[in-house]
Amino acid sequence: MRRLTALPDPDLPPAGATAARDDAADAAVGPCPLCGRPMVAGPSLDRHHWVPRSQGGREQTLMHRICHRKIHSVLTERDLAAAYDSPDALRTHPEIARFLKWVRKKPPEYMDRHRRKRG
Repeated sequence: MRRLTALPDPDLPPAGATAARDDAADAAVGPCPLCGRPMVAGPSLDRHHWVPRSQGGREQTLMHRICHRKIHSVLTERDLAAAYDSPDALRTHPEIARFLKWVRKKPPEYMDRHRRKRG
């Protein structure tokens, strides 16, 4: 008879491990290319394609998830490819500029949701 054993949960620390946070997980990754705040490895980060993949883009950069979501809540993929394919170009958009002024006061690991406004 075959014995079934449960596989370890990948989201839980290994048996016998302490609950202390791993120093590598808290390591600073560098500044966000959009808002300039420090980035900390973990769930608060996303990868952003400067030109969307659907528009033929390949180059991507790590940035805050909240910054990434704001970009996509405001601009279409076509807009991103045509006029907003760099951090400098994105900062010139009025709604993104207002968002950056607000988010720069938040801690690096801050996450929030955005309402979709795109048409």
